[in-house]
Amino acid sequence: MLIRINNLTAGYDSRPVLKDVNCEIRRGEWIGIIGPNGGGKTTLVKSIVGLLVPIAGYIHYYNKEGQETDNVTVGYLPQKSDIDTMFPISVEEVVLSGLMSQLGWWRRPSRVQRRRVAEVLEKTGLSDLKKSPIGSLSGGQMQRAMFGRAIVSQPELLVLDEPNSYLDMEFETRLYELLSELHDEGSTILMVSHELGSVQSLVNRVFTVEGHIAESDAVSPLSL
Repeated sequence: MLIRINNLTAGYDSRPVLKDVNCEIRRGEWIGIIGPNGGGKTTLVKSIVGLLVPIAGYIHYYNKEGQETDNVTVGYLPQKSDIDTMFPISVEEVVLSGLMSQLGWWRRPSRVQRRRVAEVLEKTGLSDLKKSPIGSLSGGQMQRAMFGRAIVSQPELLVLDEPNSYLDMEFETRLYELLSELHDEGSTILMVSHELGSVQSLVNRVFTVEGHIAESDAVSPLSL
């Protein structure tokens, strides 16, 4: 097990969006998260990655030995970019920022870490733009850079909130290939999507979120 959620109530300004949620996420799973707008999908993933403090309840994380821990490596791709496009930072530096938990604020990246950044830039088709300012990117290129930032640490838990937003069809196919690679390497994936059809054969379970969570082991194309 990687995560256990107990009696979670979460929302904004003390107004609950999710109420009394209980579920477990097993290490190595790929979980699709669907549901209506306003049902709590983003609230759920923000709570899991620690960006939203629960109103009530607890979220527990476990290491490979089954012991409770705070040190789970997380990669997060938000629904909307949280990068200030006016800030003078390059595409390469945005991806490198995904290693900040390993680097701290003052250490310089090692050769291994630099190679990992270069590898991610290549995989996301951004190598030629690595020195470009982030503000010069198109919406699709920005989404690729944010995806690169989320995966560069090869996280134990990868959380994606509508990852195919703004992407062109060509890279959307590549996105699912990269996610499959990470899943095969051991990452646990939580993916919010309105369209799970493209990956329904890869998803282990589905959470339907509408104020609470309903779980299923398979996705029916008719339900999408």
